[in-house]
Amino acid sequence: MPRRRVPRSRRYIKKLAERMDERRKENPKRKVELWAFDEHRVGLKPILRRQWAPKRQRPIARGQHRFEWLYLYGFVHPSSGAVVWFVCTTVDTDLLSVVLAAFARTVGAGRDKLVVLVLDNAGWHISDKLKLPDGILLEFLPAYTPELQPAERLWPLTNEAVANKHFPTLKDLDLALGERCSTLAAMPETIKAETNFAWWPTAAPANAPN
Repeated sequence: MPRRRVPRSRRYIKKLAERMDERRKENPKRKVELWAFDEHRVGLKPILRRQWAPKRQRPIARGQHRFEWLYLYGFVHPSSGAVVWFVCTTVDTDLLSVVLAAFARTVGAGRDKLVVLVLDNAGWHISDKLKLPDGILLEFLPAYTPELQPAERLWPLTNEAVANKHFPTLKDLDLALGERCSTLAAMPETIKAETNFAWWPTAAPANAPN
């Protein structure tokens, strides 16, 4: 009888824990953290959600279809609920290099700390031209597995600030997103509840004794 093939997602989960153990063994004097990263496009085209309305009345959500966008760059440490945000105007390799450098400075990545960053295989993520700062190591998800990306769970939370609302300009949208991100940064337990998957590797090695 042929052996059942192990699902790709399950293989990745096991290998991620094993690789984190290896990173810690390779860096015994260095703190090693596992973060996740994703980008989210938000624009002047409204994000629509269901909403309550009086009986026999049609709910109204104000909006205007205009195709101008901002991009929210979100870094999350699921084990603690820490988040780092950047609101940007585009996505490309050069900008990502700058954002990664700023993120590294923010979390103290470098000689004393290694940050392993889980992200997808977008073209600007895997480009040879991407500049990685010291202390940042990329860990790529298998293709077409957004369910394995904790950072994907951030976007319903950030969308709360803009759903069913009209913003005249990108500056107004930027202000709303910035305020929401600041609020979420002060809510680590909420972030942790959404992003800390049961299988996500902990700070301790996977084979450490209880």
